[in-house]
Amino acid sequence: MQKSDQSIYTLQFGLVCLSSFLFSASFNMLIPELPAYLSAMGGASYKGLIIALFTLTAGISRPFSGKLTDTIGRVPIMAVGSIVCFVCGFLYPVLTTVAGFLFLRLIHGFSTGFKPTATAAYVADLVPENRWGEAMGIHGICFSTGLAIGPAIGSTITDHFSINVLFYCSSIFALSSIVILGNMKETLKEKQPFSFSLLKIKRQDIIEWRVIPAALITLLSYVSYGVILTVVGDWSKYLGTSNKGLFFMVFTLSSLLIRFVAGKASDRHGRVLILKISLALLAVSLLSIGFANSSFTLMAASALYGVATGMLSPTVNAWTIDLSDPKHRGKAMATMYIALEAGIGLGALLAGWLFIDNIKTIPYTFFICTGITIAALVYLQFVWKPKLATAV
Repeated sequence: MQKSDQSIYTLQFGLVCLSSFLFSASFNMLIPELPAYLSAMGGASYKGLIIALFTLTAGISRPFSGKLTDTIGRVPIMAVGSIVCFVCGFLYPVLTTVAGFLFLRLIHGFSTGFKPTATAAYVADLVPENRWGEAMGIHGICFSTGLAIGPAIGSTITDHFSINVLFYCSSIFALSSIVILGNMKETLKEKQPFSFSLLKIKRQDIIEWRVIPAALITLLSYVSYGVILTVVGDWSKYLGTSNKGLFFMVFTLSSLLIRFVAGKASDRHGRVLILKISLALLAVSLLSIGFANSSFTLMAASALYGVATGMLSPTVNAWTIDLSDPKHRGKAMATMYIALEAGIGLGALLAGWLFIDNIKTIPYTFFICTGITIAALVYLQFVWKPKLATAV
């Protein structure tokens, strides 16, 4: 066990945070522009698949990334995720049909299926367990900063140059992430050389059953994010916001400071208490987004959404590690991320089903998400019972 007084502010921790910042900016700078890009190709009816296909392959790849993270090492698996982003950025301008675009969204999803899984395990290896919440909060600040500036940068590049230039810039960000990974030390002590037999997934390799409570909360709470990724650009434009990336920037920036505070609070007061507070705030924010009637009220709701997710994300990550077997941290994080991708994908499909360029249906998607979020809160309050002292 690591000493509790060990500093988390090391060079390796700084490098993994910087790599995550560049990685998240790389794929998220595309999000606000893709719905209009797909519509211009004649694929407006497939908008829900922009996120759903991305999350599908991310979810499918989680058992593989979890197993490989626990066998061949954390750093190689992080590198795979960044390499996929790098390659896809150059292929979007080449495959310019609806079918080609949707195929690339499938491939691009492998990036988030690999890198975040290995990154979370890497961070848990680096820091003492009584500071996991704090470390996840700080890493989340860096990841979220990339998520925040990515859409704003993407919209600016598209407005002043072209969407093809945006795709190439996405690849450059991913390449920078790969370069940083080359200077990071491996933390997995008992490594195995890669062999194709490791790609054979058995039933026990898919799910870490110890972390199902955390995975369920993740699934229910991230349905709303899939909806936001799919329709908030159109909702922002309808309410008078010219830059479709502004919503993402506001909610992500509002989550930055609270991530650090929430992570430390969950270390001190327990994961479940912080999760209950964050889910209650999340439900209020989703109602506010649905009832927004101006750009100002939408941005205010976005800020509250950021506070809620900023509390939720590092806490549920740390809770997953609490509940997991130390020998299977990769599989545990993969299980949680499978739930995350499933939630996002279901939200995207829900939004795509209700919204096909019909702006009046958007509020109803957020009202449905509010109900789903309340269901997660009810589970924590009345259904879940702690079995381990560390999980309280």
